[in-house]
Amino acid sequence: MAERTRALNRLHVLLRDLLSDPVRKQLSADAAAKLLRRARPRHPAGRVRRRLASELVRDVRALDRRIAELDGRIEAEVDASGTALTEIFGVGPILAAKIVGIVGNVGRFPSKAHFASYAGVAPIEASSGEVVRHRLSLAGNRRLNKVMHMIAVCQARSDPRGGAYHQKKLAEGKSRREATRCLKRRVSDAVFGALVADSARASTAPA
Repeated sequence: MAERTRALNRLHVLLRDLLSDPVRKQLSADAAAKLLRRARPRHPAGRVRRRLASELVRDVRALDRRIAELDGRIEAEVDASGTALTEIFGVGPILAAKIVGIVGNVGRFPSKAHFASYAGVAPIEASSGEVVRHRLSLAGNRRLNKVMHMIAVCQARSDPRGGAYHQKKLAEGKSRREATRCLKRRVSDAVFGALVADSARASTAPA
């Protein structure tokens, strides 16, 4: 995915140089190929840019095929594992695989509070006078924190239970960011519980 993003960024620069019209930042291989067909450079340097852009389009298409293949393999492995993570709203096979890959052995966390601290979703109190506030913790694993944020945003928007919890926090006077942080902590607890259940099932499985 990172290599695809870099290729698309390079492609965007080349197309911007080749075409007089603005080029949207969000590109796909097909959209880039369509734009490239409009380019008719007369200068040798422009023709070189067009050739490089054409090569990048082929690279992006190859990466798209590779990503789709890997996504399929990951989904099959996650389904075969029977993990409880995918039972959490907003957690599909790819996010489940990311969580497992980042966390590793969940047994190294003695409690859900320790896990929340590692995920960077345990808010730090930043109260002033009678106003009780919490700020975002910058500690913990930022990659795991990003995954928790993605799940929380998905739940706030589309999950009846997650959305109701988010609205409840807003009704209590919390800001939208604070309400999302509360939901992230709730997501973290659910993820920890699923990982513990997976670990317990694995330990009792016949050899």
